[in-house]
Amino acid sequence: MSELPPEVDTSRPHPARIYDYGLGGKNHFAVDREMAEKAWTAMPTGRTAARENRAFLGRVVRYLAAEEGIRQFLDIGTGLPTTDNVHEVAQRVAPEARIVYVDNDPLVLAHARALLTSSPAGRTAYIHADLRDPGSILANPVTREVIDFTQPVALMLVAILHFIQDEDKPTEIVRTLVNALAPGSFLVASHLTGEHDRDAWATIERDYRAAGMSAQWRDSDEFAQVAFTGLELVPPGVVLVSEWRPDSDGPQPSPSEVSFYGGVARKPTTP
Repeated sequence: MSELPPEVDTSRPHPARIYDYGLGGKNHFAVDREMAEKAWTAMPTGRTAARENRAFLGRVVRYLAAEEGIRQFLDIGTGLPTTDNVHEVAQRVAPEARIVYVDNDPLVLAHARALLTSSPAGRTAYIHADLRDPGSILANPVTREVIDFTQPVALMLVAILHFIQDEDKPTEIVRTLVNALAPGSFLVASHLTGEHDRDAWATIERDYRAAGMSAQWRDSDEFAQVAFTGLELVPPGVVLVSEWRPDSDGPQPSPSEVSFYGGVARKPTTP
């Protein structure tokens, strides 16, 4: 960008910009590239993990819009706009779909306002907020204007929960958000794991924390407990993101190349 928002800190890496670099985007800085390349020294398949997670997002949104009739999406931890953003996938199925994007990076805000444009029949909006304060997300006037919480919503927590360490009480954060949703709503979540290469991912976790970014990778059972307790998992349950209803039956990358778990779950319609 030729003019950066004054609050953008280009001296420290940010997960949204590192992820953008991993996806081949252009909205990142030297400090983000350096952090990514350092991580990929320990885990050379980092770009594969990013691409597989992004593909999972697209498949899930298409499934929810086309097969479950979901018309409202609350996407927290949006990241920088790239191809097949949530509203683009959803509105290809249902032009009237409504999406609220949430992120805490001012650079995301600047790009989102310019690029996340809705179809005429639908609506997109963006708010600057932090997942650690779920009440502020739910109470934001923009959120309340775009999302009708008396109707089913898809809550998207894709590639963000691993930045919430245990001391920030991720389970309570998720429960606060889910409790605000109507029965028949869905939670979509994905999470980095060190389960398939302990040493490499432990190194990356330490490097992230040393650079001022919170990070805590979790195994599949820990992730499932944080995200999906009390919800009805949609088959195939919690699996590697590459294995969640893939578009083809061809060869898949190895678990250590993906290192992302994902799942979709429904809020029960009866208590």
